[in-house]
Amino acid sequence: MMRRAARWTGRGRATLTVVLAAASLIAGAQASQSPPASGLVGLETEVIMPGTPFPRFKVDAAWPQMPPDLMLGQVAGVAVDKDDDVWVVHRPHSLTPTDTGLAQSPPTAVCCKPAPTVVRFARDGRYLAGWGGPETGPVVDGVNQWPKSIHGVYVDANKTVWFGGNGDGDHAVLNFTADGKFIRSIGRREHTGGNEDRALLGNPADVYADNGQVLIADGYINKRVIRFNSADGGYTGSWGAYALPPAGPSREGNFDQSQATSTTDGGADPQSRSFGDIVHCVVPTGDGHVYVCDRRNNRAQLFRQASDGTLAFVRDIAIAPETGGTRTVTDIAVSPDGKYLYIADMMNGRIWILLRETHQVLAAIGRNGRQAGQFIWLHSIDIDSQGNLYVSEVNTGRRVQKLVFTGAE
Repeated sequence: MMRRAARWTGRGRATLTVVLAAASLIAGAQASQSPPASGLVGLETEVIMPGTPFPRFKVDAAWPQMPPDLMLGQVAGVAVDKDDDVWVVHRPHSLTPTDTGLAQSPPTAVCCKPAPTVVRFARDGRYLAGWGGPETGPVVDGVNQWPKSIHGVYVDANKTVWFGGNGDGDHAVLNFTADGKFIRSIGRREHTGGNEDRALLGNPADVYADNGQVLIADGYINKRVIRFNSADGGYTGSWGAYALPPAGPSREGNFDQSQATSTTDGGADPQSRSFGDIVHCVVPTGDGHVYVCDRRNNRAQLFRQASDGTLAFVRDIAIAPETGGTRTVTDIAVSPDGKYLYIADMMNGRIWILLRETHQVLAAIGRNGRQAGQFIWLHSIDIDSQGNLYVSEVNTGRRVQKLVFTGAE
């Protein structure tokens, strides 16, 4: 870059040369290892059950602390591991050349470059590491399995990382070590077989991989939850809505983002006997229950899981059932004490707080918007051991935010 810069002439270009040269010295550098200053900001809160205590939050507007030359695109997933490190996966392809001037040849601006696809932060916001991209994808029968549009992330008890994808041909769940070495995959890119197939997936949206099982919300093409044995990857079952066999046809062709707001399905039906066409999350609770996000039907479904892994339906949880557009239920988190349930609502840009024992809605936090504590295309949430929430946004949101738990009142 210094040789290229030396050919530029004129006062303005000379100034840019100096700045770009300075940028080259910090390219790839990580942020300071000292914890960043906190900037807590209030967020909009609607109290639905006055007089009933519920968790309160403020937004840490200084979180996270990115390296000075890196930028996140659409943040498609967030997960907290057993040590309270926060992992995010983002979509570098969602950034444009005007976002990533430093990555152009020749550089067109002093910042930025796309961050690696998989990024790990400390709970206090420090950037710890990043890895991943097509060059790290495993090749099966000559086909690179790396997703075109990454979706969801889970970090298991061994701190290995799992994710899927909802782009064209993204029909595999991939598993990597914490430092980015490929371990294994389930399904195969460019191969899908519908809701009854026991080996192939259809745009898997979310994954859980612990306690001897891999559960997948399969997801944007198919309409089911599918389970595999984590020891050998063998199929052990699949379920549709109400724990019935997966029903309804798989999506024809590839998913595209315009279908996220389509009304060709007739609108949300929280009493539908089948899942809608985006099964968006699968969230075991650690006490024998599993929540599934039926996003297009504006509901979550709760299941009880038996010792042999089979699911039994417990109840529906409808969230803002009349909502249109991108609809509501995108992800779910449970408070560390198991008392409260947090449900992310994409279209309304808020997080609903429920009393888990009864699923009574107590409050809602956040609103649509682009300021701290506001959300655009609210996509994924997770929680750490101290009760802090981490929230990601896709489409034009393109960020991850930390909501700091301040107590229940």
